Amino acid sequence: MPDPWRDLLACLDLTATTAPASHDDGLRYQGRNQQLNYHRVFGGQLLAQFLRIASLTYPDKAIKSQHAVFTTQGRAEEPITFLVTRHHDGRSFAAMTITATQDHGVVATSSISMHANESGPRHQEVEPVPPVLGPEHELPLDLLPWETRATVDLNATTAGPPSFEFWMRTPQVDVELAPALTAYATDLTLIGTALRPMEGVGQRGNGTDFTSAVTSHTVWFHRPFATDDWLLLRQHNPLLAHGRSFGRGDVLTQDGTLVASYAQEALLRFPDNR
Repeated sequence: MPDPWRDLLACLDLTATTAPASHDDGLRYQGRNQQLNYHRVFGGQLLAQFLRIASLTYPDKAIKSQHAVFTTQGRAEEPITFLVTRHHDGRSFAAMTITATQDHGVVATSSISMHANESGPRHQEVEPVPPVLGPEHELPLDLLPWETRATVDLNATTAGPPSFEFWMRTPQVDVELAPALTAYATDLTLIGTALRPMEGVGQRGNGTDFTSAVTSHTVWFHRPFATDDWLLLRQHNPLLAHGRSFGRGDVLTQDGTLVASYAQEALLRFPDNR
């Protein structure tokens, strides 16, 4: 197996296969998949690749938001082709749609909005951020190839409230990759958070105790930030109903600055319809 961190970075090194000639030409990128012990393409990988393509397409603007819809399971052994359709290219805002395809059809689509940073009044209201947890709380999270610390283990099968937070810090990396790497991380633990109130079920029970799949995922980016400084991902799952879960979260720096927010809907189905 390759080094997971370098493997992820290699997936974000995307290659344009068609030179742009107009806003309607359909710029294409080719991307490889992570080499994981995982039965399908991880959705976080696609979120990260969508955002890298957006930054490459509009290097003069920052990513404002991404809304991705996952339509079918991606095959890990097959490269993905990304088709970019640019809808608007203004001085302040830009908008695009990116479609990820494999031979069997569309895997996922992403609508991305870009914004040229502006000055102006500032205000935020969030719960205070606690101190970074010490190394005794190191808790590796599957698929995240960097430092993570938490006081709750989502693999545990004991019941608790539908909330979860963890600290993360990547190795030193170019700040331009911060949105992509953060979006990657936000896709991992919201389903596990939804499972917490259920006694006897942990997030590793997918395929046995339950069936789950992310159907849509949205990330908003509020301010520039770096991932090689500690970030707190604080999330809550307010609803599980009709075979779907809904969760949302915030990304905060050590000093309490809110830099991103995210939300996710997922299929979460139990065989006994509990």
